[in-house]
Amino acid sequence: MISLRFQPCTTGVLSASVSRAGFIKRCGSTKPGRTVRRFGTMAMAASPLEICVKASITTPNKLGDCPFCQRVLLTMEEKNVPYDMKMVDLSNKPEWFLKISQEGKVPVVKFDEKWVPDSDVITQALEDKYPEPPLATPPEKASVGSKIFSTFIGFLKSKDSGDGTEQVFLDELSAFNDYLKENGPFINGEKISAADLSLAPKLYHMKIALGHYKNWSVPDSLSFVISYMENVFSKESFTNTQAQTEDVIAGWRPKVMG
Repeated sequence: MISLRFQPCTTGVLSASVSRAGFIKRCGSTKPGRTVRRFGTMAMAASPLEICVKASITTPNKLGDCPFCQRVLLTMEEKNVPYDMKMVDLSNKPEWFLKISQEGKVPVVKFDEKWVPDSDVITQALEDKYPEPPLATPPEKASVGSKIFSTFIGFLKSKDSGDGTEQVFLDELSAFNDYLKENGPFINGEKISAADLSLAPKLYHMKIALGHYKNWSVPDSLSFVISYMENVFSKESFTNTQAQTEDVIAGWRPKVMG
């Protein structure tokens, strides 16, 4: 049973606490959009890691549509690492953000008083600092499905139905389907791993963007890919960190229309 209560926050803005096995505390801030996420009793004693992420461009104080930010958040969720999420308007980057991210990119995470950029570097640091549960994917499996995202973008941007970009994309999906048939349900077998947490947000973007802009969906013949997406997208860690559909659509609009 979940109980919801509202209480004054130290910033003078309303906060909400959701009580269950772990709990979420949402709190107002003088900086744009902030969410603190904690898990269970172990995390109560740990200071949340600060992470800057893309803010929604359609809804105030909501997470935006960056798949690389979601990858890091998924890793934190799967490892039950508490985090303090600061949402940044990337169209109008504030001074405080540019001081900690010289390139003005997200995600960036604060480890031991140092701000670290790049989702590859951040997720490896999380694996080293919080080894349980282990999420590392064996090197020979780490690149499985890695070409799907780039071929999806090529197909999405294409305005010529006969240029072959759809087939190149389908070839990558088919190869992934065959892999899952023999090795699934996840990339590393029975348990989710870092490779899944990297790929899943990209597949989420793929599903929404192609459905909206090309009225396209994964063919029924690729049943293992469809099951994989349904499985990962239904995980609590994923639903806690996914972007809103309208943000994904808006985020890809410049690439489609440009």
